[in-house]
Amino acid sequence: MTYVDDVLKELERKNPYEPEFIQTATEILRCLNVVFERHPEFQEAKILERFLEPERVVMFRVPWVDDNGEVQVNRGFRVQFNSALGPYKGGLRFHETVNLSVLKLLALEQILKNSLTGMSIGGAKGGSDFNPKGRSDAEVMRFCQSFMTELRNFIGPDVDVPAGDIGVGLREVGYLFGQYNRIANRHTCVLTGSGIEYGGSLVRREATGYGLIYILEEALRARGEFLEGKKIIVSGSGNVAIYAAEKAIQLGATVIAMSDSKGYIYDENGISIPFVKHIKQEERKCIYEYLNDFPDTIYKEGSYGLWSIKCDIALPCATQNELDEDSARKLIDNGVKYVAEGANKPSTPEATKLFLKSGLMFLPGKAANAGGVTTSVLEMAQRSSNMHWSFDEVDSRLKRNMVEIYRNIDKMAKEYGFEGNYVVGANIAGFIKVAKAMMAQGIV
Repeated sequence: MTYVDDVLKELERKNPYEPEFIQTATEILRCLNVVFERHPEFQEAKILERFLEPERVVMFRVPWVDDNGEVQVNRGFRVQFNSALGPYKGGLRFHETVNLSVLKLLALEQILKNSLTGMSIGGAKGGSDFNPKGRSDAEVMRFCQSFMTELRNFIGPDVDVPAGDIGVGLREVGYLFGQYNRIANRHTCVLTGSGIEYGGSLVRREATGYGLIYILEEALRARGEFLEGKKIIVSGSGNVAIYAAEKAIQLGATVIAMSDSKGYIYDENGISIPFVKHIKQEERKCIYEYLNDFPDTIYKEGSYGLWSIKCDIALPCATQNELDEDSARKLIDNGVKYVAEGANKPSTPEATKLFLKSGLMFLPGKAANAGGVTTSVLEMAQRSSNMHWSFDEVDSRLKRNMVEIYRNIDKMAKEYGFEGNYVVGANIAGFIKVAKAMMAQGIV
């Protein structure tokens, strides 16, 4: 058995009820065997054992009162996984599927994603099993105020700066920030993804989706190809999906299908993104409503069938493990050439293996969806200097950073003998930077 095998066996023993976390850790560690062959000092210092253990896990009760006057109780979490590169950074997720295993999965991925940005930020993730869907603004506000009353004890501009994630958008960030400001009595950058009116950055809402297209565009360019004329399917219809679709269309592609949790829409001539925006962002309704303005569009219940649509590029932008082995096989059989992950771990390990085996170009989420955290750090920089950059300036910095991420993972994949395998390239590039920082700081 190798060093990595021994560490994985011990990790499974210590975390028997956390399958999502073990799944992700296994995928990452399997890519790192070659690193320890070249860097035996990492093994001697037990870097991997320390890397896989969160520095701090906080779990707390979140009591709140609904509109009927009934007391509700949810769980709140913050997993502060690794701060070797800088203050913790990672989103807050409000969804009924949130538990410790899922958050450790996401936080572990976040460490490497943040490392790939080249910026001085560590990795964390948090959230609650509260679902804001169907709740009134007043209910969401009361929940957020209760959640932040406890979370405030563990965050701060030089400690941990959360952002939004699934279920946490401008509304939720506003309520969270308001409560922090009220209790702490100071207006500081303790959350990113804030409204423009109180210190937020332009491009923040668009960042993950735009960044996804920028890294995809660079990967295509390196192969002598372009987005123009390509047909794309996008899962999801949240910010990532909407703005990835928007940017792809600006660059000449055609988005022929999009989905939400209820079903998907399909139009060979192209989806109208302004209408999807209106339905999802303003009306907060199901994507089925798109048919009210475009009755000839095909609608299918359930989002699983989305992956059977013939396309050049697939962008999974909804949630983890949404694209399984069977879906991957359908995409490959239909001739898909490029898959780029806009969500966190949307492809199952089996699907990922199939993509890599098929030889198509696959960009993993830890690299491809790093645009959100990149722009979060740009927001922090603007707040700390009391500056406000233009849309074009932030967008330009975002694009430059995504291009550098692609070049870095491409370089690492080649350097370690895995040319074209960006899963390996991203894991190695992200890990080595963190490992070197941990070595430099001693046993802490």
